[in-house]
Amino acid sequence: MNDASIGKTRFRVGGMDCASCATKIENAVTRLPGITEVGISVSAGTMTVSHRGPAPSAEISRQVKALGYSVASLGAARTAEPKAKAKAHEHGPNCSHDHDHSGHDHSGHAHDDHAGHDHKHDHDDHAGHDHSGHDHGPAAAESADTGHNHFDLDDGPWWKTRKARMTIACGAALIAAYAIGQLMPQLGHWAFLVALAVGLIPVARRAYAGAITGTPFSIETLMTIAAVGAVFIGATEEAAMVVLLFLIGELLEGVAARRARASIRGLADLVPKTALVEDGGTTREVPAESLALGSVILIRPGDRVAADGTVVEGSSTLDEAPVTGESVPKLKSVGDQVFAGTINTDAVLKVRVTATSADNTIARVIQLVEEAQESKAPTERFIDRFSRYYTPAVLVVGALVAVMPPLFAGGDWQEWIYKGLAILLIGCPCALVISTPAAIAAGLSAGARRGLLLKGGAVLEGMRRVTSVALDKTGTLTEGKPKVTDIVAVGRPEAKVLSLAAALETGSSHPLALAILGRAKADGVPIPPAAAAKAVAGKGVTGKVGGEEVFLASPKAADEMATLSGELKDQIAAFNAEGKTVSVLLADGRTIGLLAMRDEPRPDAIAALARLKEEGIATVMLTGDNEATARAIGKGLGISVRAGLLPDDKQRIVRELQQQGQIVAKVGDGINDAPALAAADFGVAMGGGTDVALETADAAILHGRVGDIPDMIALSKSVMGNITQNITIALGLKAVFLVTTIAGITGLWPAILADTGATVLVTANAMRLLAWRGR
Repeated sequence: MNDASIGKTRFRVGGMDCASCATKIENAVTRLPGITEVGISVSAGTMTVSHRGPAPSAEISRQVKALGYSVASLGAARTAEPKAKAKAHEHGPNCSHDHDHSGHDHSGHAHDDHAGHDHKHDHDDHAGHDHSGHDHGPAAAESADTGHNHFDLDDGPWWKTRKARMTIACGAALIAAYAIGQLMPQLGHWAFLVALAVGLIPVARRAYAGAITGTPFSIETLMTIAAVGAVFIGATEEAAMVVLLFLIGELLEGVAARRARASIRGLADLVPKTALVEDGGTTREVPAESLALGSVILIRPGDRVAADGTVVEGSSTLDEAPVTGESVPKLKSVGDQVFAGTINTDAVLKVRVTATSADNTIARVIQLVEEAQESKAPTERFIDRFSRYYTPAVLVVGALVAVMPPLFAGGDWQEWIYKGLAILLIGCPCALVISTPAAIAAGLSAGARRGLLLKGGAVLEGMRRVTSVALDKTGTLTEGKPKVTDIVAVGRPEAKVLSLAAALETGSSHPLALAILGRAKADGVPIPPAAAAKAVAGKGVTGKVGGEEVFLASPKAADEMATLSGELKDQIAAFNAEGKTVSVLLADGRTIGLLAMRDEPRPDAIAALARLKEEGIATVMLTGDNEATARAIGKGLGISVRAGLLPDDKQRIVRELQQQGQIVAKVGDGINDAPALAAADFGVAMGGGTDVALETADAAILHGRVGDIPDMIALSKSVMGNITQNITIALGLKAVFLVTTIAGITGLWPAILADTGATVLVTANAMRLLAWRGR
């Protein structure tokens, strides 16, 4: 399929509410010349068509409209890089992002620069991707004459939809027929026939359109045969009632499908429609979608952030709960990343826009979820194959029940034909077919709202089987940026040591400088101005602060200038053994303090790893960092460690685990993780990661919480549990009604309830997953 001549085009399809709708459309479009593959997401209302040469949009529209759906093209679809190609990213040793940070010569910011380890959310570039799906363009309005207009289905109230109007008309006709039957009994039969026709003709038209485009055994076909058969044996009233119940069932399915759609589209509503742009000292209000990259926007307290960007001025706490589900507001200051849709709580911020509205985190989440819903899960594929044989089998069984007893056992023709028709209705596969995709779609939506992106049903189904999780260290188990962990003061207060060090580092963007400045800010330490501050290559930073000559140096450089006492040397050695980087502060040539820094584990790492252990899942840390640092972090987290690895070593270890029969999930965030992510059974990109990590991964954790890994596995278990319940409901109800029908206890209209009722129960059960919150 990696043929360059194959293009992909996306369409928005209206009125498609259940899986059998999707099957009909898929069969009809697949028959067109030049079409190689059709992917449909019922919950997103989208279809992606792979085709050779130019897209035959007119023919596709004609086929879909003939079936009674509305359709509008959304333009070319993005093609994701297939997993196999990821191997191209093995850049070898120089790519290892987990740099060695300890015992190094950390002088003059000539340190191994881990500024290159950029943790921005710049994921897989869907820039070329058309997000116009959210405002169904002018073409969207064209709804086929028989079509249920989906564009009002999503946007207007449900009772104004085509399906609702049909159901109401059929119901009204049925009530009128009852009234006529009471007043003029001789006309009763004809009145019910008219009521039946009101509901059945549109259904029969859809059955015919399905039959000529490759779906002869659709639910509409079973419905039409049963209703027409009932008329012939004089059960016209019941036939009309059955058609009404069928239409009500379809309407309820439509309402449920809208709820699932709204759940993920609701994310788009988090982004405000307008933004305040700063332009030459003045601010003006502009539409958020017109924001250009690099423009600076003003965010007042109480405002929602209008675009993904970086803070350029100000400091404030942001409530990220709507986007990430994170309940504790986060402090954001200059240089920090902010996301569209989060809420500024306490001070004015100025933010430089880093992503256009079609490409911000939320747009990408919606995009990924819609694409994921188009790819079928294994259970869904199995049920699709099953229903392909199941529906014709039901027709055969119905026919046998109708003719065998009268022919061979002297049964009453009318009674047994009636039972045979009831079996056709019981046999409708709707509830069974929707059981899996409804749960998968709800699970993908629930995950996305918590920042867990899974690329398709197969990943969502499979994650529950993971037995071993391999995690990267830098940026996955740790924050990816160093923090000041210890301050040792010699003859002066700690605050003074921190204050002088911060004075020298002001204005530097080096990770260790930012660690010192961050600690000074967190502790509320005043930062005096430094005069003539300059870096001394390979040694440290020097400058004058308050009349003193201050020098922040590496231990080696400090020892040359002012001999360090044995006690201090022991302290430095102890810090280095814990994987910490040490800087020594000298004032007028005398040692006045030590600052130890380390890239610390994420706050939830210990609890998350403990949860994985509870579930019986093995964990291992794979890192390019040196043994000492890795062991120190691993010991604190209680995880086994493999250190000093190159990208292909990580890949080799993943393969070794697989050979031992483990199902491996690999969690990482950098280029050096791409080969291992691609080799693992499930590759999970962490915290937005780099383009490559997100392209090669099967899933992504947008918000850098280690706890999201056990959550993702728990979500997979919840979804599979839900699918099992759904299949049990669908088949169980059918089995019960099959017995009662043959026994003569229930008739035609309870039989349609066995299908419609099961479909509604299954959909409602799947919708419960939308409330999933993780732990």
